[in-house]
Amino acid sequence: MNASAPRPAARRRRTDAKRNEDALLEAAASVFAASGVDAPVREVAAAAGVGVATLYRHFPTRSDLVVAVYRHQVDACADAGPALLASEASPFAAILRWVHLYVDFLGTKHGLARVWEGDPDGFTALHRLIVDRLVPVLTDMLAEARASAEVVAPITAYQLIRAVGDLVAFNPPDPQYDVRRIVTLLVSGLRQQQPHP
Repeated sequence: MNASAPRPAARRRRTDAKRNEDALLEAAASVFAASGVDAPVREVAAAAGVGVATLYRHFPTRSDLVVAVYRHQVDACADAGPALLASEASPFAAILRWVHLYVDFLGTKHGLARVWEGDPDGFTALHRLIVDRLVPVLTDMLAEARASAEVVAPITAYQLIRAVGDLVAFNPPDPQYDVRRIVTLLVSGLRQQQPHP
């Protein structure tokens, strides 16, 4: 037997640890979307089906958990772009689905600024992550939609991401206002030439 090969028990422990981490990230995203990043960690652990000790073993502090969720969701959003282009009926349909995934991701950020109070560099780094990972994905999607003449409005991926982010950020609880519907209206406007102001 190769001495450097991992033993089955060690592989199983790593697999279990990865499964627990993934479950914690998914559960935390859901809990944060519903209750904000100040939600009790025991709520996250319960939603993931693990103990609080397991959560702390993976994420020693709340900010560690929040950063990990944030990065995990940015990566998932970035990976979804090419997959949606391949699976949706048209590039425009892919863009609309992707933007709604982005809206869902932004929903997990309630209270995020409080986590980095006194750490502007940490907050800036995470904002930079969005720009570095998501702008190129949306740029490619817009290029596909323009090539098929589905998108004609002169907007950059960065501008669209900022506009959607602003709509979601200023979304107080109001039963008469559906931010997803407003975002759909915004994205639908990409199909039309824009009037000159």
